[in-house]
Amino acid sequence: MIIEHENSEKININAFQNDLISWFKREQRDLPWRKDQDPYKVWVSEIMLQQTRVDTVIPYFNRFINLFPTIDDLADADEDKVLKAWEGLGYYSRVRNLQSAVKEVREKYNGEVPNTPKQIAELKGVGPYTAGAILSIAYGIPEPAVDGNVMRVLSRILSIWDDIAKPSSRKIFEKAVRDLISHDDPSSFNQALMELGALICTPTSPSCLLCPVREHCKAFFDGVQEELPVKTKKTKTRDVQLAAAVLRKQDGKILIHKRPAKGLLANLWEFPNVELHHSLQNEREEVVQLFNQELQLEANFEKIIGQIEHVFSHLIWNIKVYKGTISTDFQENEEWKLVSIKEMEQYAFPVSYQKMFQMYLESLEE
Repeated sequence: MIIEHENSEKININAFQNDLISWFKREQRDLPWRKDQDPYKVWVSEIMLQQTRVDTVIPYFNRFINLFPTIDDLADADEDKVLKAWEGLGYYSRVRNLQSAVKEVREKYNGEVPNTPKQIAELKGVGPYTAGAILSIAYGIPEPAVDGNVMRVLSRILSIWDDIAKPSSRKIFEKAVRDLISHDDPSSFNQALMELGALICTPTSPSCLLCPVREHCKAFFDGVQEELPVKTKKTKTRDVQLAAAVLRKQDGKILIHKRPAKGLLANLWEFPNVELHHSLQNEREEVVQLFNQELQLEANFEKIIGQIEHVFSHLIWNIKVYKGTISTDFQENEEWKLVSIKEMEQYAFPVSYQKMFQMYLESLEE
Protein backbone atom coordinates (compact mmCIF):
# COMPACT_ATOMS: atom_id res chain seq x y z
CA MET A 1 0.00 0.00 0.00
CA ILE A 2 1.24 3.49 -0.89
CA ILE A 3 0.06 6.79 0.57
CA GLU A 4 1.02 10.37 -0.11
CA HIS A 5 1.05 12.80 2.79
CA GLU A 6 0.01 16.36 1.92
CA ASN A 7 3.52 17.58 2.78
CA SER A 8 5.49 14.68 1.36
CA GLU A 9 6.20 12.41 -1.53
CA LYS A 10 4.75 8.92 -1.73
CA ILE A 11 5.72 6.37 0.89
CA ASN A 12 5.37 2.60 0.62
CA ILE A 13 3.61 1.78 3.89
CA ASN A 14 4.24 -1.97 3.90
CA ALA A 15 7.97 -1.55 3.24
CA PHE A 16 8.20 1.20 5.85
CA GLN A 17 6.44 -0.94 8.45
CA ASN A 18 8.60 -3.98 7.72
CA ASP A 19 11.89 -2.04 7.84
CA LEU A 20 10.93 -0.24 11.05
CA ILE A 21 9.54 -3.23 12.97
CA SER A 22 12.33 -5.60 11.87
CA TRP A 23 14.92 -3.12 13.15
CA PHE A 24 13.06 -2.73 16.45
CA LYS A 25 12.87 -6.47 17.04
CA ARG A 26 16.64 -6.76 16.43
CA GLU A 27 17.87 -3.66 18.24
CA GLN A 28 15.35 -2.76 20.98
CA ARG A 29 16.76 -1.98 24.39
CA ASP A 30 16.21 -4.45 27.22
CA LEU A 31 13.86 -2.39 29.41
CA PRO A 32 11.99 -3.74 32.45
CA TRP A 33 8.55 -2.60 31.27
CA ARG A 34 9.02 -4.63 28.08
CA LYS A 35 9.21 -7.93 29.96
CA ASP A 36 5.47 -8.41 29.48
CA GLN A 37 2.51 -6.43 28.18
CA ASP A 38 0.78 -5.91 31.53
CA PRO A 39 -1.38 -2.77 30.99
CA TYR A 40 -0.69 -1.54 34.55
CA LYS A 41 3.10 -1.77 34.10
CA VAL A 42 2.90 -0.14 30.67
CA TRP A 43 0.83 2.65 32.25
CA VAL A 44 3.28 3.21 35.13
CA SER A 45 6.27 3.25 32.76
CA GLU A 46 4.65 5.74 30.37
CA ILE A 47 3.75 8.11 33.21
CA MET A 48 7.32 7.89 34.57
CA LEU A 49 8.85 8.46 31.14
CA GLN A 50 7.06 11.80 30.68
CA GLN A 51 9.73 14.52 30.93
CA THR A 52 12.26 11.96 32.22
CA ARG A 53 15.14 10.02 30.65
CA VAL A 54 14.94 6.25 30.30
CA ASP A 55 18.14 5.63 32.30
CA THR A 56 16.70 7.65 35.19
CA VAL A 57 13.36 5.84 35.09
CA ILE A 58 14.65 2.23 35.16
CA PRO A 59 15.53 2.02 38.91
CA TYR A 60 12.43 4.01 39.86
CA PHE A 61 10.19 1.70 37.83
CA ASN A 62 11.70 -1.43 39.36
CA ARG A 63 11.35 -0.07 42.89
CA PHE A 64 7.81 1.24 42.28
CA ILE A 65 6.55 -2.06 40.86
CA ASN A 66 8.23 -3.91 43.72
CA LEU A 67 6.38 -1.70 46.23
CA PHE A 68 3.09 -1.56 44.31
CA PRO A 69 2.98 -4.65 42.04
CA THR A 70 -0.74 -4.39 41.28
CA ILE A 71 -3.46 -1.81 40.83
CA ASP A 72 -4.89 -2.79 44.22
CA ASP A 73 -1.53 -2.22 45.92
CA LEU A 74 -1.22 1.29 44.51
CA ALA A 75 -4.87 2.14 45.15
CA ASP A 76 -4.58 1.13 48.81
CA ALA A 77 -1.18 2.73 49.45
CA ASP A 78 -0.71 5.73 51.74
CA GLU A 79 -0.04 8.84 49.63
CA ASP A 80 3.10 9.71 51.60
CA LYS A 81 4.55 6.29 50.77
CA VAL A 82 3.69 6.74 47.08
CA LEU A 83 5.29 10.21 47.00
CA LYS A 84 8.37 8.81 48.75
CA ALA A 85 8.69 6.12 46.05
CA TRP A 86 8.49 8.89 43.44
CA GLU A 87 10.93 11.19 45.28
CA GLY A 88 13.45 12.67 42.86
CA LEU A 89 11.49 12.02 39.65
CA GLY A 90 9.78 15.43 39.79
CA TYR A 91 6.46 16.51 38.26
CA TYR A 92 4.72 14.95 41.25
CA SER A 93 1.22 15.62 39.94
CA ARG A 94 1.89 12.65 37.62
CA VAL A 95 1.94 10.13 40.46
CA ARG A 96 -0.93 11.74 42.35
CA ASN A 97 -3.05 11.53 39.20
CA LEU A 98 -1.90 7.94 38.64
CA GLN A 99 -3.00 6.90 42.11
CA SER A 100 -6.38 8.63 41.67
CA ALA A 101 -6.84 6.93 38.31
CA VAL A 102 -6.04 3.41 39.55
CA LYS A 103 -8.62 3.90 42.30
CA GLU A 104 -11.12 4.76 39.58
CA VAL A 105 -10.08 1.68 37.56
CA ARG A 106 -10.71 -0.51 40.57
CA GLU A 107 -14.10 1.03 41.30
CA LYS A 108 -15.46 1.34 37.74
CA TYR A 109 -13.67 -1.44 35.85
CA ASN A 110 -13.08 -4.09 38.50
CA GLY A 111 -9.34 -3.42 38.49
CA GLU A 112 -8.91 -3.96 34.73
CA VAL A 113 -7.31 -1.10 32.80
CA PRO A 114 -9.94 -0.17 30.17
CA ASN A 115 -9.19 -1.04 26.56
CA THR A 116 -11.29 1.51 24.68
CA PRO A 117 -10.08 4.98 23.67
CA LYS A 118 -13.08 6.70 25.28
CA GLN A 119 -12.84 4.99 28.67
CA ILE A 120 -9.07 5.18 29.02
CA ALA A 121 -8.97 8.86 28.00
CA GLU A 122 -11.37 9.69 30.84
CA LEU A 123 -8.88 8.53 33.49
CA LYS A 124 -7.13 11.29 35.43
CA GLY A 125 -3.70 12.15 34.03
CA VAL A 126 -4.11 9.99 30.90
CA GLY A 127 -3.69 12.19 27.85
CA PRO A 128 -3.82 11.19 24.18
CA TYR A 129 -0.22 9.94 24.12
CA THR A 130 -0.49 7.76 27.24
CA ALA A 131 -3.86 6.39 26.10
CA GLY A 132 -2.43 5.46 22.70
CA ALA A 133 0.66 3.88 24.26
CA ILE A 134 -1.35 1.67 26.63
CA LEU A 135 -3.91 0.67 23.99
CA SER A 136 -1.29 -0.19 21.36
CA ILE A 137 1.46 -1.70 23.53
CA ALA A 138 -0.67 -3.61 26.03
CA TYR A 139 -3.77 -4.39 23.99
CA GLY A 140 -2.53 -4.41 20.39
CA ILE A 141 -5.04 -1.75 19.31
CA PRO A 142 -3.82 0.44 16.39
CA GLU A 143 -4.05 3.80 18.17
CA PRO A 144 -1.45 6.58 17.67
CA ALA A 145 0.91 7.41 20.54
CA VAL A 146 2.37 10.75 19.55
CA ASP A 147 5.04 12.38 21.71
CA GLY A 148 7.99 14.63 20.90
CA ASN A 149 10.08 11.69 19.67
CA VAL A 150 7.38 10.54 17.27
CA MET A 151 6.72 14.06 15.96
CA ARG A 152 10.43 14.54 15.31
CA VAL A 153 10.74 11.23 13.44
CA LEU A 154 7.65 11.74 11.30
CA SER A 155 8.39 15.40 10.58
CA ARG A 156 11.61 14.19 8.93
CA ILE A 157 10.26 11.07 7.21
CA LEU A 158 7.20 12.83 5.77
CA SER A 159 8.73 16.32 5.54
CA ILE A 160 6.14 17.97 7.78
CA TRP A 161 6.95 21.61 8.45
CA ASP A 162 4.18 22.40 10.94
CA ASP A 163 5.42 23.78 14.28
CA ILE A 164 5.43 20.86 16.74
CA ALA A 165 5.28 23.28 19.69
CA LYS A 166 1.71 24.18 18.70
CA PRO A 167 -0.96 21.90 20.22
CA SER A 168 -2.87 21.96 16.93
CA SER A 169 0.01 20.16 15.18
CA ARG A 170 -0.57 16.98 17.20
CA LYS A 171 -3.65 16.16 15.08
CA ILE A 172 -1.52 16.24 11.93
CA PHE A 173 0.92 13.70 13.40
CA GLU A 174 -1.83 11.53 14.85
CA LYS A 175 -3.39 11.29 11.37
CA ALA A 176 0.02 10.40 9.92
CA VAL A 177 0.43 7.56 12.46
CA ARG A 178 -3.08 6.28 11.69
CA ASP A 179 -2.10 6.15 8.01
CA LEU A 180 1.20 4.36 8.69
CA ILE A 181 0.59 2.12 11.72
CA SER A 182 0.79 -1.64 11.41
CA HIS A 183 -2.56 -3.26 12.19
CA ASP A 184 -0.82 -6.62 12.59
CA ASP A 185 1.64 -5.37 15.23
CA PRO A 186 0.74 -1.87 16.47
CA SER A 187 2.65 -2.53 19.72
CA SER A 188 5.99 -2.97 17.96
CA PHE A 189 5.25 -0.18 15.46
CA ASN A 190 4.60 2.50 18.09
CA GLN A 191 7.48 1.37 20.29
CA ALA A 192 9.75 1.32 17.22
CA LEU A 193 8.91 4.94 16.37
CA MET A 194 9.72 5.94 19.96
CA GLU A 195 12.93 3.89 19.94
CA LEU A 196 14.02 5.33 16.61
CA GLY A 197 13.60 8.86 17.99
CA ALA A 198 15.53 7.99 21.15
CA LEU A 199 18.46 6.17 19.53
CA ILE A 200 18.83 7.21 15.87
CA CYS A 201 16.62 10.13 14.84
CA THR A 202 17.85 12.33 17.69
CA PRO A 203 17.14 16.08 18.10
CA THR A 204 20.60 17.10 16.89
CA SER A 205 22.98 15.21 14.60
CA PRO A 206 20.62 12.34 13.68
CA SER A 207 22.46 9.12 12.73
CA CYS A 208 20.96 8.90 9.26
CA LEU A 209 23.51 6.36 7.98
CA LEU A 210 22.36 3.91 10.68
CA CYS A 211 18.65 4.57 10.16
CA PRO A 212 16.58 1.52 9.16
CA VAL A 213 14.01 3.69 7.36
CA ARG A 214 16.41 6.09 5.66
CA GLU A 215 15.18 4.95 2.24
CA HIS A 216 11.70 6.23 3.15
CA CYS A 217 12.84 9.59 4.58
CA LYS A 218 12.02 12.71 2.55
CA ALA A 219 14.11 14.99 4.79
CA PHE A 220 17.20 12.82 4.28
CA PHE A 221 16.85 12.93 0.49
CA ASP A 222 16.30 16.69 0.60
CA GLY A 223 19.19 17.18 3.06
CA VAL A 224 17.01 19.06 5.56
CA GLN A 225 17.01 16.58 8.46
CA GLU A 226 18.86 19.08 10.67
CA GLU A 227 16.17 21.73 10.03
CA LEU A 228 13.28 19.54 11.16
CA PRO A 229 11.22 19.48 13.23
CA VAL A 230 10.08 23.09 13.30
CA LYS A 231 9.77 24.03 16.95
CA THR A 232 9.36 27.53 18.39
CA LYS A 233 11.13 28.28 21.64
CA LYS A 234 9.32 28.38 24.96
CA THR A 235 8.69 31.63 26.78
CA LYS A 236 11.35 32.71 29.25
CA THR A 237 11.31 31.18 32.72
CA ARG A 238 10.76 33.33 35.82
CA ASP A 239 13.48 33.65 38.48
CA VAL A 240 12.35 33.28 42.11
CA GLN A 241 14.70 34.15 44.98
CA LEU A 242 14.18 32.12 48.15
CA ALA A 243 15.78 31.82 51.57
CA ALA A 244 15.40 28.44 53.28
CA ALA A 245 16.73 27.13 56.57
CA VAL A 246 17.42 23.80 58.24
CA LEU A 247 16.36 24.63 61.80
CA ARG A 248 16.91 22.30 64.74
CA LYS A 249 15.57 22.25 68.29
CA GLN A 250 17.77 21.67 71.34
CA ASP A 251 17.06 17.93 71.15
CA GLY A 252 18.46 17.85 67.59
CA LYS A 253 15.12 17.39 65.85
CA ILE A 254 14.64 19.30 62.60
CA LEU A 255 11.64 21.37 61.60
CA ILE A 256 9.92 20.38 58.34
CA HIS A 257 6.82 21.71 56.60
CA LYS A 258 4.27 20.07 54.31
CA ARG A 259 3.47 22.01 51.15
CA PRO A 260 -0.18 22.76 50.26
CA ALA A 261 -2.35 20.01 48.73
CA LYS A 262 -2.60 21.92 45.46
CA GLY A 263 -0.04 23.70 43.30
CA LEU A 264 3.67 23.20 42.72
CA LEU A 265 5.14 20.12 44.49
CA ALA A 266 1.85 19.56 46.30
CA ASN A 267 1.93 17.57 49.55
CA LEU A 268 5.72 17.18 49.52
CA TRP A 269 7.82 18.18 52.52
CA GLU A 270 10.28 21.05 52.66
CA PHE A 271 12.36 23.11 55.05
CA PRO A 272 10.91 26.47 56.14
CA ASN A 273 11.44 29.09 53.44
CA VAL A 274 10.40 32.57 52.36
CA GLU A 275 10.45 34.35 49.02
CA LEU A 276 12.76 37.35 48.74
CA HIS A 277 11.13 40.10 46.68
CA HIS A 278 14.00 42.56 46.66
CA SER A 279 17.73 42.78 47.26
CA LEU A 280 18.44 42.73 50.99
CA GLN A 281 20.96 45.05 52.62
CA ASN A 282 21.31 43.31 55.98
CA GLU A 283 20.41 39.95 54.61
CA ARG A 284 20.52 37.64 57.61
CA GLU A 285 18.61 40.01 59.90
CA GLU A 286 15.96 40.66 57.26
CA VAL A 287 15.54 36.95 56.49
CA VAL A 288 15.08 36.27 60.22
CA GLN A 289 12.46 39.03 60.26
CA LEU A 290 10.67 37.49 57.26
CA PHE A 291 10.63 34.08 58.97
CA ASN A 292 9.08 35.69 62.02
CA GLN A 293 6.47 37.68 60.08
CA GLU A 294 5.45 35.12 57.43
CA LEU A 295 5.97 31.82 59.25
CA GLN A 296 5.70 32.93 62.89
CA LEU A 297 9.04 31.26 63.60
CA GLU A 298 11.62 32.69 65.98
CA ALA A 299 14.85 31.41 64.50
CA ASN A 300 18.53 31.99 65.09
CA PHE A 301 20.43 31.76 61.81
CA GLU A 302 24.02 30.60 62.34
CA LYS A 303 25.34 30.88 58.78
CA ILE A 304 24.70 30.34 55.08
CA ILE A 305 25.75 26.79 54.13
CA GLY A 306 25.19 27.01 50.39
CA GLN A 307 23.13 28.08 47.43
CA ILE A 308 20.96 25.95 45.13
CA GLU A 309 19.50 26.59 41.70
CA HIS A 310 16.57 24.39 40.73
CA VAL A 311 15.04 24.67 37.25
CA PHE A 312 11.37 23.95 36.57
CA SER A 313 9.72 24.19 33.15
CA HIS A 314 8.31 27.64 33.93
CA LEU A 315 10.49 29.05 36.72
CA ILE A 316 13.90 28.86 38.38
CA TRP A 317 14.37 28.72 42.13
CA ASN A 318 17.53 30.39 43.47
CA ILE A 319 17.69 29.28 47.11
CA LYS A 320 20.07 30.60 49.77
CA VAL A 321 20.42 27.89 52.38
CA TYR A 322 20.89 28.65 56.07
CA LYS A 323 21.32 26.51 59.14
CA GLY A 324 20.24 27.50 62.59
CA THR A 325 18.17 26.81 65.67
CA ILE A 326 14.58 27.43 66.59
CA SER A 327 13.20 28.60 69.90
CA THR A 328 9.52 28.83 68.92
CA ASP A 329 7.37 26.78 71.24
CA PHE A 330 4.62 25.36 69.05
CA GLN A 331 2.45 22.30 68.71
CA GLU A 332 3.13 19.93 65.84
CA ASN A 333 0.28 19.50 63.39
CA GLU A 334 -0.41 18.12 59.90
CA GLU A 335 1.71 20.85 58.28
CA TRP A 336 4.62 21.24 60.71
CA LYS A 337 6.65 18.43 62.24
CA LEU A 338 9.86 18.02 64.24
CA VAL A 339 11.72 14.92 63.08
CA SER A 340 15.06 13.26 63.77
CA ILE A 341 17.64 12.79 61.02
CA LYS A 342 16.68 9.10 60.88
CA GLU A 343 12.96 9.90 60.64
CA MET A 344 13.62 12.18 57.64
CA GLU A 345 13.83 9.02 55.49
CA GLN A 346 10.07 8.54 55.84
CA TYR A 347 9.15 11.85 54.21
CA ALA A 348 9.21 12.73 50.51
CA PHE A 349 11.17 15.89 49.67
CA PRO A 350 11.71 17.63 46.30
CA VAL A 351 15.22 17.31 44.86
CA SER A 352 16.17 20.85 45.85
CA TYR A 353 15.41 20.14 49.51
CA GLN A 354 17.22 16.81 49.38
CA LYS A 355 20.30 18.75 48.22
CA MET A 356 19.75 21.22 51.03
CA PHE A 357 19.65 18.45 53.62
CA GLN A 358 22.86 16.97 52.19
CA MET A 359 24.51 20.39 52.60
CA TYR A 360 23.35 20.45 56.20
CA LEU A 361 24.77 16.97 56.92
CA GLU A 362 28.09 17.98 55.36
CA SER A 363 28.16 21.15 57.48
CA LEU A 364 27.91 19.00 60.63
CA GLU A 365 31.15 17.24 59.67
CA GLU A 366 33.11 20.49 59.27
